[in-house]
Amino acid sequence: MIREPAGESRAGAPREVSDEEDRPLYGRNPGLELLRTGSRRVEEIAILSEGRGPALHDLLTLAKRQGVKISFRTRDQLTAIAGDPHHQGVVARVAGASYASLSDLLEIPGRRGEAAFFLALDQVQDPRNLGAVLRSAEATGVHGLIVPKHHAAGLTGAAAKSAMGAAELVPVARETNLVQALEAMKKQGVWIIGAVPAVGKVPWEMDLTGPLCVVLGGEAEGLRPLVTRTCDFLVSLPMRGRLGSLNVSAAAAVLCYEVARQRGAEKGLDRKPLT
Repeated sequence: MIREPAGESRAGAPREVSDEEDRPLYGRNPGLELLRTGSRRVEEIAILSEGRGPALHDLLTLAKRQGVKISFRTRDQLTAIAGDPHHQGVVARVAGASYASLSDLLEIPGRRGEAAFFLALDQVQDPRNLGAVLRSAEATGVHGLIVPKHHAAGLTGAAAKSAMGAAELVPVARETNLVQALEAMKKQGVWIIGAVPAVGKVPWEMDLTGPLCVVLGGEAEGLRPLVTRTCDFLVSLPMRGRLGSLNVSAAAAVLCYEVARQRGAEKGLDRKPLT
């Protein structure tokens, strides 16, 4: 049986501001999505002086419309500002990213009239992996992402660059205790599915149409034992080659699309319990 929702969410909970205050956000698509969504205050957009292309044109048009300061810099100057040479000719100086509360995330599925679909990352430390997971999450309709507050990548410029704009579209909650957050989600009727290298069920042999949160582990150790024990079910991707597992962002993409596939096929039908 699917758990019945229990308890009430704390509406209006304050949003936590990222400790990445004043860090630049760089890349054409991240910059464009930042201006489109208005998710953060943009202080300045620095553009490569010889830059060209439709994305830059759209970005400049939006920046001018919103009264954002625009400056033109050399490639070396942009690299110095971004701290990374792969800035694609666009660097934005923005207010720090803000995190949603867990209660904020839990309200989203009800507003959309959809079964909950969340992701949680257990100590994923590479911001590029976080960004890639956010990109897959946005593409497949994930309602929100939960990350630990400590020993984990946060919403940095590198994460936003890898997310290609998804960091401005998918709400992220940062929790001090991931296990407690997962237990709170259980009380709201959400099934917790842990991704492990082996011993888990094959995802396409499970019913993933109900409310759920898929938990993926860090790059080196995977899910911590206590997090694994908190999960209702374990899922594993079959590996036919010699390697034992996929990169966390690749595994997240496969699992997200399997959930999306099943929900697309089951659209309009009654939700079934996980088996």
